[in-house]
Order: sequence, then structure tokens, then C-alpha cells
Amino acid sequence: MKVSIAYIDEPPFYWTSREGFVTGSDIELADVVLRAIGVTSIEHHLTSFDAFLPGVRDGRWDMNVPMFVTAERAQHVAFSVPVWALGDGFVVHHGNPKTLTSYNAVAQRSDARLGLITGQVQLNSAKSAGVRDSQFVMFKDQPDAVAALRAGTIDAFAGTAVGNRAVASANRELEAVAHETSREKGVPVGAFSFNKNNPALLQAVNQQLRTYLGSADHRARMARYGLTKAEIDSIAAASV
Repeated sequence: MKVSIAYIDEPPFYWTSREGFVTGSDIELADVVLRAIGVTSIEHHLTSFDAFLPGVRDGRWDMNVPMFVTAERAQHVAFSVPVWALGDGFVVHHGNPKTLTSYNAVAQRSDARLGLITGQVQLNSAKSAGVRDSQFVMFKDQPDAVAALRAGTIDAFAGTAVGNRAVASANRELEAVAHETSREKGVPVGAFSFNKNNPALLQAVNQQLRTYLGSADHRARMARYGLTKAEIDSIAAASV
């Protein structure tokens, strides 16, 4: 049994190593789960973020690596049970010169420029906080956004707090700033996504995820990529 899965370059979740290997926390999770349900061959497809939904919907591959679950996206694909819960944050220059600690802080500074990946959920979060269109600079992927931040084209790059920690650790002149998350809003969850006409694969993956998420092996594997107890506990309890 062969399964094809699409991914983008966004450490620590998924990326292509210098040696040409596809790796990352979500890649490893997919490998463990798919092998457990009898998949003997896993094919990885490097793509762009905006190709995820149409690609799996049109059958170019069988599933996507985890992304944030939204009602709009659920109109096009079928999501698995959640596999992580991640808050947002910024990557900024060391010392955070403009004190950008939240989307609201960006909205209050007309001279602040915020980098975002086209199609990701952070855009709506920023707009809801009052960030103006003139403050956004859009990029096709994380490497382009990080390069722009290092060059001073933008003042902050918005992403997940976990992903931002990985970016900052690889760039000494940058640092990660996590946003505070209110209890009322909760923390957004992410999940694998599938073609709606492939319920058998979705059901098999969900059954294995419910068994595996929160296990000692799962926690140990995710810890190697920087995912903490906080990012696993809520989804592990929900998946039971």
C-alpha cells in the first residue's frame, strides 16, 4: 500500500534536509502512523502552501501534512483529528526594536511592517486585531519571509510560536516572541487533511492517531523538534 503526502519547507514541522531527506515533526508523525496502518511506501511531494487544498482535492496526492483547521478549509478537504495546538508569535530582530509582542502592538505602530505567508491563518488574526493592509508584506514561503526580515524589509514575521523558535535558533540575529493566548479564544489546532472521497484512509489514520497521540513515544519524538507538553496535552486528551 502506497500513500503520497504533500509538504512545504517549514521547520520544525516539515522540510527537506541538506542531504535531501524529508524530515520534521509532522513528517515523522505521519510516517509512524502510516506504517502502523500497513502503508509500505510513503511518497513525499514538495509543494507550495497555496497548493495544499487543491492538490489533495484533485487527487494529486493522498494527504497533506498538518495545517490549521478552519471552517473554510473544511469545505474543500476532510480533516483528521487534531495533532497539535499552536499559538502564534513573531520572529523579530534581536532585542525587538519596535516592541512587537502581538498583532495589536503591530496595529498601534503605523511604521511596523508584518511579513506573512499567503493563505495562512495568521492574516485573518492580524486583520481582526486592526493591522492595516498597508502594513502587510506577503511571501510565498517561510525562507523568503525570513530573508526579508534579516534584510530589514519587514519588522516581524508571523507564524506559530514553535516554528518561530526554530527560525530564531537558526539565525542568531533574530529572536522569537510568543503571543499571549486568551482562555476564551483557546489555541488553534492543526490536522492532516484528505480528499473527501477517500474516507477509508482518513478513518484508518484517525483510529491510529487516537491510540498514538499523547503516548510516551509520541511525546519523545515531538520533543526532539521543540514541541512542548503544552502543545500536545490538549489534543491528546481530545483524541481519546
